[in-house]
Amino acid sequence: MKTSDLINTAIRQLPDMEVMEDYLKSEPADVAKGFASGQLGLVPKAIVRPTAGFESLAPTGITSGLESARDEVRERAVDAGRRAISKIRKKGAAAKLDREEERGLEAIILLVGRPAILIQDGKFFPPPKGWEILEQLRPNIEQSFNSIGRIEVTGHPAGMDWIGTGFLVSDNVIMTNRHVAKEFCRMADAKKWEFEPGMTARIDYNEQFGATESAEFALTGIIGVHEKYDMALFKVALKSSSKAKSPNALPIASSVPKVTKGRKVYVVGYPASDSRRNDPDEMRRIFSNIYDVKRLQPGELRKVIPKDNEFEHDCSTLGGNSGSCVVDLDTNQVVGLHFSGSYQKANRAVALWQLVGDPLLKKAKVNFV
Repeated sequence: MKTSDLINTAIRQLPDMEVMEDYLKSEPADVAKGFASGQLGLVPKAIVRPTAGFESLAPTGITSGLESARDEVRERAVDAGRRAISKIRKKGAAAKLDREEERGLEAIILLVGRPAILIQDGKFFPPPKGWEILEQLRPNIEQSFNSIGRIEVTGHPAGMDWIGTGFLVSDNVIMTNRHVAKEFCRMADAKKWEFEPGMTARIDYNEQFGATESAEFALTGIIGVHEKYDMALFKVALKSSSKAKSPNALPIASSVPKVTKGRKVYVVGYPASDSRRNDPDEMRRIFSNIYDVKRLQPGELRKVIPKDNEFEHDCSTLGGNSGSCVVDLDTNQVVGLHFSGSYQKANRAVALWQLVGDPLLKKAKVNFV
């Protein structure tokens, strides 16, 4: 990221600069832990996956020494990030940063500006500084988790066992992306889609951090794959493989008040490691090598593109988020279907409130409110 882009991102994404500078100065050790956990120290150290390398096989004494050295590096990065913020406070977009300050600032932005918060037992981990509003709205946010799941498959020719995210939009209907559906469906003719022979699919509403049980509901039919938008709708069983009842459909916004740049939103989905399109070091820093599990990913709406019925947002998403819902924080209604993006740059979503009269969504009886 260019220095100018990095500074502008910091100005836009970080909370009050003066408060943040004081926080970094007064709590450097706590912030440094965030570089290890991806959660500002909120993930117990014992359950954070070790980075690949010989240290995972080293004797305890060596491992302890390596960890001590890493702590020192992290605290130095926190101090560099604090210096960068101090310069930005004084000079704004014209601030001059050295390379160490750029790296420190980027790490702070990743951890604080747009976190990817783990979910366990249906509850999200405490949010970082600047996102206290999530705590205030915790009951509403957590209620949505039950209806968002991981799209899993059996019989995939490449051996994949899951391929994206989906969410309930009606009593027995889930929505995901067309490009997710193409992994286990095909066009039988010009108008009809069918499951690939030898393949089955399901949605698991659990698959959270530390989960030992699943909540799998079979996908039983294809309602349709949209011709224009990256969207697909499937019938889903009303009972799981263990006879549990289906969760409730999420409310889908039929209109959105004050659709403006900077409006707070959040994504819930299953970010997967994607080093082909993203910097591996940056992914490890914010996701702590913990992938494929449900996360709460807050951010802001960036730009609405009416002619395409799309909008941009800046939540911290990865490849497995394909098919995630984008939820308006104020109303807790789904406003979009996330379908693509570039990590820490821009993400695109279908603007669902503009598709109330769409034939496919009407056919699926989408829960517009």
